[in-house]
Amino acid sequence: MSHLSRIKTKITNKPALIKALMLDGYPVDTNQELVNPIGHDHERVMCDVTIGDDMGFKWNKQTLSYELVTDIQTWNHSFPVKRFLEKITQLYCIQLLTATAKSQGFEVEEQKVNSNNAVELTVTRWI
Repeated sequence: MSHLSRIKTKITNKPALIKALMLDGYPVDTNQELVNPIGHDHERVMCDVTIGDDMGFKWNKQTLSYELVTDIQTWNHSFPVKRFLEKITQLYCIQLLTATAKSQGFEVEEQKVNSNNAVELTVTRWI
């Protein structure tokens, strides 16, 4: 029997999470319920941010972060869950850094991805 798994993340900012998901091309909804159609009890989980009806992010009050909620056993995407989280976390961090830089008067001049997939941001500020 499959079930919805909860995977810990260090994501804490909902607007940055939503922007990261949208940048990666995902259709994002908020405050939707995920339903696990497989199994007898049809587990349901209300998520703060959802991507379709098979995965989402739910706020965890104990860890003060969002956790990924999905059914790992029936994961039918062309990439593993770990890679999905790595990519979303990277885009999330870029969103946070960009917003923080702008709030402190910086402008993002350049953003490039190195050969090892590391992102380099160049920011400037005139004094």
